[in-house]
Amino acid sequence: MDKKNINIAIVGLGFGAEFIPIYQRYKGVNLVAICQRNQIKLDEIGDAFDIPKRYTSFDELILDPDIDAVHINTPIPDHGIQSIKALKAGKHVACTVPMATTVEECEEIVRLAKETGLTYMMMETVVYAREFLFMKEMYENGELGKIQFLKASHQQDMDGWPGYWPGLPPMYYATHCVGPVLALNRSEAEYVSCFGSGTIREEMHEHYNSPFAVETTHIKFKDSDVSAQVYRSLYDVARQYRESFEVYGSKKSVEWPIIEHKPLIVHTAKKPEPEIPSEVSCPDYAHLLPEEIQPFTTGGVYDSDDNQHLSFTQGAGHGGSHPHMVHEFIDALVKGRSAYPNAVQSANITCVGILAHESALRGGEIIKLPEFTLT
Repeated sequence: MDKKNINIAIVGLGFGAEFIPIYQRYKGVNLVAICQRNQIKLDEIGDAFDIPKRYTSFDELILDPDIDAVHINTPIPDHGIQSIKALKAGKHVACTVPMATTVEECEEIVRLAKETGLTYMMMETVVYAREFLFMKEMYENGELGKIQFLKASHQQDMDGWPGYWPGLPPMYYATHCVGPVLALNRSEAEYVSCFGSGTIREEMHEHYNSPFAVETTHIKFKDSDVSAQVYRSLYDVARQYRESFEVYGSKKSVEWPIIEHKPLIVHTAKKPEPEIPSEVSCPDYAHLLPEEIQPFTTGGVYDSDDNQHLSFTQGAGHGGSHPHMVHEFIDALVKGRSAYPNAVQSANITCVGILAHESALRGGEIIKLPEFTLT
């Protein structure tokens, strides 16, 4: 961007409040506005962080000429339409996951990003979590050897979550497990096949006409001999929260812990059988960030026991990913480069989940990803 400072607005102040102090400390960034439908909460957050511009209307916010970019943290059904409106209004967009809820919305975002030259980034936490960065570093250093298979899961008990969540098809919110398997070496999904398994209780079927307790998807990578398996559950499955990512290489493999906060397991080929696995404590990657935002990999707005957002109670702070995502977005704006994942990559990741559910409804039928999601 050809300007000294970038003016950011944050939309949605539940989970979104976590990003306020990160932007406020980032050199060259002005957090100029916040947006929240509830005026009381808007003023409470605005007063706490001394933010002058406050909007209860998203449509009014994007007309503000002082705002260069918006970071959207609103409910899932709003992501697509708000991203589209913001791009049409000339704003760069960072949006929490998923990109949208329909293939058509994803296509429109891709079209607008190409047409306008504006930056779009889906803020996928797992691909900036310390565990993923650790595996990525091993891969790039050649420690893993040839990648042979990738696996990921996102299991969560969503009972008690409000609004649109009850009965949501598991794969509609699958980016936390689809993202990492595609991100390790910047792969693209070519086609998917998905099976539904089990049944959620009947009162939830009517919301989305989906009965499945678990959905398991195989992803075939484009121009590659590698495939991945991802699985997802939301209701009526006994499991502690787990966002996992596992990579199996010819030299080493890394597996996510079965229980939260336990060490990763690294398997090394050709050792005596009892010595193949070893527990490894994952390092933090704050050193990759500008100094002023490094502390946010281990603490933030919701880091105290009496001030916990559900996404932190279930999710372990998203692996310290929040400042990494902010840095990726701002650095892309400053340098005029593509952020990861950009609009096309975000569409590929998101449409895997949308089309995987369609595959499950058709008994596992193979469905190809649309051309606009491929480079």
